[in-house]
Amino acid sequence: MPTSIAISNLSWSTPDGHPLLSELNLTLGPERTGLVGRNGVGKTTLLKLISGERKPRSGTISFAGSLGVLRQVVQVTAEETVADLMGATEALDWLRRAELGEATADELAAADWMLEARIAATLARVGLDAEPDTKLSALSGGQRTRAGLAALVFAEPDFLVLDEPTNNLDRDGRQAVIDLLAGWRSGAVVVSHDRELLETVDAIVELTSLGAARYGGNWSSYRERKSLELAAAQHDLADAEKRVADLARNAQVVAERKARKDGAGKRKAAKGDAPRIVLGGMKERSEATSGEDARLAERRRTQALGEANAARARIEVIQPLSVKLAPTNLPAGRTVMKIDGIAAGYHPDRPIFTNLSLDMTGPERVAIVGPNGSGKTTLLALITRRLQPFAGVVSTVADLAMLDQQVSILDAGLSIRDNFRRLNPQSDENACRAALARFMFRADAALQSVSTLSGGQLLRAGLACVLGGSSPPSLLILDEPTNHLDIDSIAAVEAGLRAYDGALLVVSHDEVFLDAIGITRRIELPLAGA
Repeated sequence: MPTSIAISNLSWSTPDGHPLLSELNLTLGPERTGLVGRNGVGKTTLLKLISGERKPRSGTISFAGSLGVLRQVVQVTAEETVADLMGATEALDWLRRAELGEATADELAAADWMLEARIAATLARVGLDAEPDTKLSALSGGQRTRAGLAALVFAEPDFLVLDEPTNNLDRDGRQAVIDLLAGWRSGAVVVSHDRELLETVDAIVELTSLGAARYGGNWSSYRERKSLELAAAQHDLADAEKRVADLARNAQVVAERKARKDGAGKRKAAKGDAPRIVLGGMKERSEATSGEDARLAERRRTQALGEANAARARIEVIQPLSVKLAPTNLPAGRTVMKIDGIAAGYHPDRPIFTNLSLDMTGPERVAIVGPNGSGKTTLLALITRRLQPFAGVVSTVADLAMLDQQVSILDAGLSIRDNFRRLNPQSDENACRAALARFMFRADAALQSVSTLSGGQLLRAGLACVLGGSSPPSLLILDEPTNHLDIDSIAAVEAGLRAYDGALLVVSHDEVFLDAIGITRRIELPLAGA
């Protein structure tokens, strides 16, 4: 029987009582489902509820079968090995004792003689060059993610639960995940902003504050449907706002007509042409009619306002973030970064780079690409002077800014607003608030402490503080900028970076993102020692 996960009336709140998921109903069938939605809407929380890591406040999750779960970060202990992650350590020990003639009869009977071959095949499937006894602590973040994927494949679960599986992976690692999901024939739900990966799924579920909506088809099909929904919502809003305006004009006409009629009645009463009882009856009928007309007009106005608000709320959910940047006016011939014959690394006897030279001139858009472990982060550390070369020279323009994966340019102890004012001292309060609002930090949201932000909010705050001022840097350096952004925010950042007229240096494995921001040159770093 096909495996599915049934979610019924599910609710969950944060520890401080903020409702995150409310009366959620959703069925995840035996298909590959992409789960998308804005940062902070509860995607990862939903996966943790499905896996049993968290308990719902109310509602139920029904599932029969085995789950294979991949977290965003594979946490490891100092001695944990690849075999430990796969749950195969004991079985491998039996095989090794058997080879030495030390296994018991029960161990020999239970031994899986194909185990080592199956482990090797699984590691090869995800592109991880490691042995079963390789310690996870010796692997890079991307390699640990591959090890986690290998453990999932090895366990052969009935249903896969993947949380941002391509984060921190190089091109080959991303392709391994894409291939794994494309070839998966059981149920799977994957939280991801990787549009290339989402093109391989069978359905998209969008999670919003209003609940969950399922769209059949892959990412492109979903975006087409969303575009139609946005157009319909904008049309409905225009109609509703026109009705509100029409009703206001009609009410004004009615009020003016009544005022003229009341004035005529008073003038007639002053002349004494009609009996008082007749005038009193006319006044009562006029007041009754006016009262009914006013109540009818108010009901129509309330209905039109409600329809306008409903349409406006739909647009707010669908409408992507809008980013506009001030110009840098960087001349085409100006050298913004030059590296001349450097040797560098963390140990003089084991340099990562030897005799490396490169430069950037004018508003170039350069991507640094290469496999995990090739030295991309080290190169950025050299450019930003956080690491000194053993030999050679690194020079850059003075007004550069870098957003690393931790967004360490922000002071975690300050609010977003205070960080903006610190990094943009020439901007007044109005300019500060306007810039932050463009990045969706409106009103009190701008007063949040940086230490309380989610990963996606943190990068968005960093972009707002670095790019939102009146004088953006001539050279902007980004290290894996899309790792923690939701897809709408990625699209907004892409639009903003396309408008940026400075030099752009980006480390990213997201080819869709690199193409969207108009990268003109790629610097490919080989694997260290290759």
